[in-house]
Amino acid sequence: MSEKHLVCQGATCKCKFGTMPDKLKVKTQSKRYINDKDGKEKLTATHKDIGKTFEKNTFGSCAKMNNNPCQAVVTEWSGYYEKIVIEDNKGKVLLEDSKATCPIGGKDCIDIINHGQTSEVTSQNFKNADNDVLVEICPFFDFKEMADDMEMEEEEADYM
Repeated sequence: MSEKHLVCQGATCKCKFGTMPDKLKVKTQSKRYINDKDGKEKLTATHKDIGKTFEKNTFGSCAKMNNNPCQAVVTEWSGYYEKIVIEDNKGKVLLEDSKATCPIGGKDCIDIINHGQTSEVTSQNFKNADNDVLVEICPFFDFKEMADDMEMEEEEADYM
């Protein structure tokens, strides 16, 4: 699994026969988040996320249907990671090179073009960083003050 990202809600997918991408919606579990410190947006996607599992459920016009509107439906996923199973739905996590099958487009016609994870900077990132390097990168910015401010905001959010 080296160098492959796990896929989460919001991942961008595109069909080989469609004209536009759509974003993945995780509907099979609601507890397991990835790269989301607040646990609100980035649900981990699994091979159990089948059916109408996209935000708009369309990839635009479908070349297989004479350029009529696509009705995106996933019947199965391939290339998922066997060693991580989400307890809630017994689903195996999707990887950024996993592919989906649609009854119209055929086996593995839907690709993941962006895994959906995004970096979130926390005060701990600044604490772990080498201050000399940060000063070289951006000499006019007080990273210690920023880390302290972020830590206060994180503590306030924990109390609410």
